[in-house]
Amino acid sequence: MSETNKKFRFKITVIGDGAVGKTSLIQKFTNDNFKEEYIKTIGAQFSVFDRKIDGDKIKLLFWDIAGQDSFNFLRPSFFNNSVAAIIVYTLEKNEHGEESFNHIHNWAADIEKYCGDIPVVIFGNKVDLVDEKKIDTSAIEKIVEEKNYLGHFITSAKSGQGVIDAFNTIIDELYVKYKDIPV
Repeated sequence: MSETNKKFRFKITVIGDGAVGKTSLIQKFTNDNFKEEYIKTIGAQFSVFDRKIDGDKIKLLFWDIAGQDSFNFLRPSFFNNSVAAIIVYTLEKNEHGEESFNHIHNWAADIEKYCGDIPVVIFGNKVDLVDEKKIDTSAIEKIVEEKNYLGHFITSAKSGQGVIDAFNTIIDELYVKYKDIPV
């Protein structure tokens, strides 16, 4: 390895209501797999993914934080040292989908409270369960613009639609942000 190559380690927190697909999205991106059955995350779990950009090694630590309110007391410690965040909601046209969308503001407040001003991407997940042509993105685009987030991506952990682009957007942003900082 030449002296010019660097190693980076980025902790990315993945948050959102329970059962929106956070764990499935991470598994699709890191292992290219999908499990149909729902398995509730207890507290938090993390996944590691290695990537190279321009010869530099990047180790990504995805912290998947349980979305259920019963785990609220654990959240502050899980946010520690996060350099970016992903907020996930479900596109399902039901009460769960509506609530997960409405809770984006709560998750954003947690990010600001525990992490400060870090890059954030929003994933609208489970597009495979809805008619994509009928998705109205105007409300989420307004949030992205107001909060200066990196973007909003329509994703499906099941089919893989949008997953790689969505994760790579945040990874590329972190690389650009930190690559010129002396190690």
